[in-house]
Amino acid sequence: MNTAEDRTSAPVRGAERLTCSLDELVERAGALAVAGSRHILGITGAPGAGKSTVARAIADALNGQATQVGMDAFHLANEILAAHGSRDRKGAPDTFDPWGYATLLRRLKTNGEAVVYAPTFDRSLEESIGSAVAVARDVPLVITEGNYLLLDAAGWQECREQIDEVWFLDISDGERQRRLLRRHEAFGKLPEEAEAWALGSDQRNADVVASTRERADLIIDLRCAHSPETFPQA
Repeated sequence: MNTAEDRTSAPVRGAERLTCSLDELVERAGALAVAGSRHILGITGAPGAGKSTVARAIADALNGQATQVGMDAFHLANEILAAHGSRDRKGAPDTFDPWGYATLLRRLKTNGEAVVYAPTFDRSLEESIGSAVAVARDVPLVITEGNYLLLDAAGWQECREQIDEVWFLDISDGERQRRLLRRHEAFGKLPEEAEAWALGSDQRNADVVASTRERADLIIDLRCAHSPETFPQA
């Protein structure tokens, strides 16, 4: 596969840049998990940056003090995308329901219900499943991850208003695309289909996400002692 050359990210003003380990991110997130309160931490980055894997690892490490809720659960259903003629663009900003996502984040932030049941996205089905994640009132930290947490557009702006901090995972295009290839193949795409998707739709979406990076509270270069297979997800 011919991937884009790895490149050094341009300097970003107004956002702190941090090179750290996953353990250091867990410690930083733990400071937001304050008993008796509710904070929402957003983790964003381009497709293949490792958002869901990092979010899950942090939530697991905080041992009941955090719950992971994903933006991907607000994908429009494949039937609707087909009707709109946008099935082959699935993952672009307009193939989501940002208003529904904003409403969920508002409920989680307000924390006025004993339990909020959030949807999840099943990659094996390529569809969302409703009421699959239970977020109890006494959980102090909700970690939400997705591509467009910093997008300056209607619906997405309302999502950002509910999030206390947004962290941007920044990795090279080459490594990110290699992860995407492995992920697409793992979920059943033929190698040529996986490459076309990773370098086509995924890359177009990655360019949109990259344009939002300067709005993050923290830009993270994650040091990882594990193999690249540790981070196969988005």
